[in-house]
Amino acid sequence: MTELLDQAYATLSPDDVLNSVEEFGFKCDGRLMALNSYENRVYRIGLDDGSNIVAKFYRPERWTDQQILEEHTYTLDLAELEIPVIAPMIIAKQSLLHQGPYRLAIFENRGGRALDLEDHDQLEQIGRFLGRIHQVGKLESFATRPELNIQTFGWDPRQFVLDSNFIPNDLLDAYKSLTEQLLIEAQACYERAGDVALIRCHGDCHPSNFLWAGEGPHIVDFDDARMAPAVQDLWMFLAGDRPEMTVSLDAVLSGYTEFCDFDARQLHLVEALRTLRLIHYYGWLAKRWHDPAFKMAFPWFNSQRCWEGHILSLREQAALLHEPALQWFG
Repeated sequence: MTELLDQAYATLSPDDVLNSVEEFGFKCDGRLMALNSYENRVYRIGLDDGSNIVAKFYRPERWTDQQILEEHTYTLDLAELEIPVIAPMIIAKQSLLHQGPYRLAIFENRGGRALDLEDHDQLEQIGRFLGRIHQVGKLESFATRPELNIQTFGWDPRQFVLDSNFIPNDLLDAYKSLTEQLLIEAQACYERAGDVALIRCHGDCHPSNFLWAGEGPHIVDFDDARMAPAVQDLWMFLAGDRPEMTVSLDAVLSGYTEFCDFDARQLHLVEALRTLRLIHYYGWLAKRWHDPAFKMAFPWFNSQRCWEGHILSLREQAALLHEPALQWFG
């Protein structure tokens, strides 16, 4: 059954997409554009009335139905509070739709421009919305979605890479010893932070998931939502050198703390979380390498130069793990 689902997903055609959507009452006009998504298949679809919708076809075996529905419930609750998230449409009383071998959700299409990380007014407004999201996220826990922690985002993807024999032999020892040391040092960062709370987070809160339109943003793609420290949704807005990151942090937290308290001990986790993201990213690419779409999108992966560059990035990250935590004087 798993192989059949994987095959259907890998060979998902434009006709499959349009036919699946029309089964739920939408009249498509034939316009179809694949959007920038690799974990799932996401399409903007034109309708007869000139409008557009977005359809997300979920990758088999990644999330259970229950885990997807937890994400949907969270975003629908946020939307009910007029927080500008893009929540799935409810169709025939369902947000998660089933059509043949496919699981899908349909969303309103909203455009927008990229976030400007140098615009501190935008960062402050982003902070306000994240504060509102986290104020809701703290109210209860995900029951079926996993935690973001050193095991799930560090040791597990590292082991998958090692077991899959992706790394060239001459780089294998360097990767093994370096990642082991990095994860030990990341654990020390967690110990310095202490017993910080885990809340329901967006999980993949990079600037591209914020589309600026009019006077504010739309927040998209909660597909990676999971239990994590609140700072997981904040640190990716901190770019540049240490003084620049400090200024950005102040802007984000100025908005954030209007709606939600922030435990400054979590700043010890910023570079640890960045380290975990680097390790997890290459594990994710390795895990999905059998998918033809990944070979097309990431042709540089699984080459000597790719792994040399990854090891260099990890070595640079090792130095950052030893720096003092960012300071916030709010």
